[in-house]
Amino acid sequence: MINRVEKLSLLSEMIAFAQIDESIKSIEYNFLLGVAKQLEISQEDFDYLFQHPVTYVHLKSFSERIVQFHRLVLLMNIGENMNGKQLAKIHNFGLRMGLSHESISRVLDLMESFPNKIVPPDFLIDIFKVQYN
Repeated sequence: MINRVEKLSLLSEMIAFAQIDESIKSIEYNFLLGVAKQLEISQEDFDYLFQHPVTYVHLKSFSERIVQFHRLVLLMNIGENMNGKQLAKIHNFGLRMGLSHESISRVLDLMESFPNKIVPPDFLIDIFKVQYN
């Protein structure tokens, strides 16, 4: 299980990703708030992160890094205005998390073939299992 500092770091990273186009849509905010609640972070602490980002903390657990990457992919698809800048940013986030270039690229390529561009968790896990083995 991840600790509070790691949880705040995850949220801060997601907020930074959502702010790539300088504004956060209400649907993105609500998604992020849902993740905060899932991580047991109060709304006050969550809102504080918008003005006071937390330094990135590398997750030790490979499975937690995959879950976080999946959250970022979901967040990217909520915004509906996916562009090259967002794809590059999510790719770099994945690399920084220690995920393989090949696996990240495969996920981003495959998402086009799924309804609403949402890669099902089991497909995502299978893609990253290849990297882990």
